[in-house]
Amino acid sequence: MLPEVKLVFLQSSSKGLALITMKEALLWTDGRYFLQATQQLSNHWKLMRMGEDPPVEAWIADNLEDEAVIGINPWCISVDSAQRYEHAFSKKHQTLFQLSSDLVDEVWKDRPPVEPRPVIVHPVEFAGRSVSEKIKELREKLVHEKASAIIITALDEVAWLYNIRGSDVDYSPVVHSYAIVTLHNAFFYVDKRKVTVEVQKYMSGNGIDIREYETVQSDASLLATGKLKSSVDGENDINDNEVGSLKIWIDSGSCCLALYSKLSPDQVLALQSPIALPKAVKNSTELDGLRKAHIRDGAAVVQYLAWLDNQMQENYGASGYFSEIKGAHKKENIKGTKLTEVSVSDKLEGFRSTKEHFRGLSFPTISSVGPNAAVIHYKPEASTCSEMDADKIYLCDSGAQYLDGTTDITRTVHFGKPSEHEKSCYTAVLKGHIALDIAVFPNGTTGHSLDILSRAPLWREGLDYRHGTGHGIGSYLNVHEGPHLISFRPSARNVPLQASMTVTDEPGYYEDGSFGIRLENVLICKEANAKFNFGEKGYLSFEHITWAPYQAKLIDTKLLTPVEIEWVNTYHSDCRNILEPYLNEQEKEWLRNATEPIAVSS
Repeated sequence: MLPEVKLVFLQSSSKGLALITMKEALLWTDGRYFLQATQQLSNHWKLMRMGEDPPVEAWIADNLEDEAVIGINPWCISVDSAQRYEHAFSKKHQTLFQLSSDLVDEVWKDRPPVEPRPVIVHPVEFAGRSVSEKIKELREKLVHEKASAIIITALDEVAWLYNIRGSDVDYSPVVHSYAIVTLHNAFFYVDKRKVTVEVQKYMSGNGIDIREYETVQSDASLLATGKLKSSVDGENDINDNEVGSLKIWIDSGSCCLALYSKLSPDQVLALQSPIALPKAVKNSTELDGLRKAHIRDGAAVVQYLAWLDNQMQENYGASGYFSEIKGAHKKENIKGTKLTEVSVSDKLEGFRSTKEHFRGLSFPTISSVGPNAAVIHYKPEASTCSEMDADKIYLCDSGAQYLDGTTDITRTVHFGKPSEHEKSCYTAVLKGHIALDIAVFPNGTTGHSLDILSRAPLWREGLDYRHGTGHGIGSYLNVHEGPHLISFRPSARNVPLQASMTVTDEPGYYEDGSFGIRLENVLICKEANAKFNFGEKGYLSFEHITWAPYQAKLIDTKLLTPVEIEWVNTYHSDCRNILEPYLNEQEKEWLRNATEPIAVSS
C-alpha cells in the first residue's frame, strides 16, 4: 500500500532517465543525445543535460517537498543507483518507494505482446571455452572471496557464462534471463517456452537447473535463508548452521534493487562481477573469430562504399568519392532512383547478409547526411529521413553480429567538394584516431588516461566531442561491453586495460545544424614490443582489426606529420591486401584507387 503522500515516478534506462512529478516531466540524458532530445522532446518535457545540469538525485532533493515519496520500478534500478538516491534524499526525509507494478506498463495500453524466441546453444568452436570450465573458474572465485553464491543479472554475463545466445533484445544476441550459481549448483531463470529439447539436454548435461523466469525473486529469498535446492541433485549448498555466515555476491552496478531487497544487507558481498573481466579479456578463439569477422565485415563496407559512389554519380551527378571537381549536380534522379539515408543503409545490410556467419546488425545503422550527422546517435526513419546529398558530408556508423564476432565501424565521406573547414575538422579527427591507435602505455593504465590522446589534436583547434572515445565490444554479444572504456568520464578510471581486451577508437567532431564527423575502428589490446621495460611493468599497445579506407580527399595532408602519413599509407596497403580476395574486379579497382598512397600537399 502506498503512503499517503504525493508520488513522484522515476524510471531509468541505459540512454536516459525520466522523472515525472505532479507538475513536471524531466528527462536526463548524456551528451550523445542532447541534440536528438531537443529535436524529439515535446514541449511537455524539460531536457536535463548530464554533466551540465544537476543530477536527478540532487534535483529531487532540492526541488521536491520534505517527505516526498519517489516511486521506482525496482527491476529497473540498480543497487548503486538506489543507494545513491537514498543518501541524497535523506536530508529532507524523502523516500524511495518500490512499486509493485510498472506505471509505464499501466499507461502503455497498446504495447505489443512479447513473442517467445528460442534459446540457442553457442558452440565451443566459437566460444573457445566450455560452460563447465567457466563455472569451475567462477566457483574458484567464490571460494577465494568466501562467498557461497552469486546472483547474475546482466544479460550478456548470463549468455557468456552458459554459452547461450538468443534474440530477446534487438541487435544483441541475449536472452531475458537470470542466473544463480552456488558452490555446487547452477540455476538458469528463463521463460521455459524458449527452451528446446536440445537446450534442455545441454543444460542438464552441464548440471544447470532450468527454472521459470518469474521464480528468481522467490529463489533469491530461499538462497538468503540457505533453502535453495536444485532439482538436479536435490541438495542444499549449506546447512542451517552456516546461514548466518552466508555471503552472496552481487554486482551492485548491475544487480536490480528487486533482488537485492530479498537479501539481508550483512550477507551481501558487493563487488564487481567476477564474470565481467573474463568476458572482456578474450580468449584466443574469440580473438581469431573477431579478426575474421572484421575482415568479412570490412569487405561488405567496401562493397557498399563502391556501390554508393557509383549511385551518387549516376543519380545525382556527384563528382564522386575520388574527385573534388563539382559535377553537373542535382540531376534530379536521372534514373528515377531516390537515395535516402534508410534505403542506402538497407543496401549495406544486404551486403553484410551475404557474409559467412551473419546473424543480423549489432545496432541500428547511423546513416546520416549533413546536419543529421551532427546528431551523435541519429536513427533515420523511412518516413522522415533525408535524401542523400552530394554537397554534404555523409557519416555511416554501423556494425553486425556474426557467430564468430561483433563489429562496429564508422566512416565519414563526401561525394562532392568538401569545404576547407570540413577537411580541417576531418583531419583533426583522423589525427586523434591515429594517436590512440599507435599508443604504447604501461600495464595498469586506464582508459581515462588514454582518452586525452584522441582529444588533443581537436583541442589544439578549439574542437571537442561529447562522447567517450572507446568502448569494449563483445564476441557475438553486446556491441557495447564493459567494464573498461576509454573516456573522460570518471568510471573510465575503474578498470585498467589488459592484453586481449577489445576496445573501439572513435573520436569525432559535430557541428550542430551543419555536419558531423566520426572515424571508428575496433582495436585489440596486446603486449607491446617496447625497447625497454621501465619498472618491470610490461607495456601494451593496440592492433587494429577493422578494415575500410579513409577518404583521401577529406584529408588535409599539410596537417599530418610524416608518422601519420606513413600510418595511413601502411593501413591502406594492408586494407587492400586483406580485402581484395573478398571482392569482384570492379570492387577491387575501386579499393585500389581508395587506398592509393597519400603525400604531403605542395
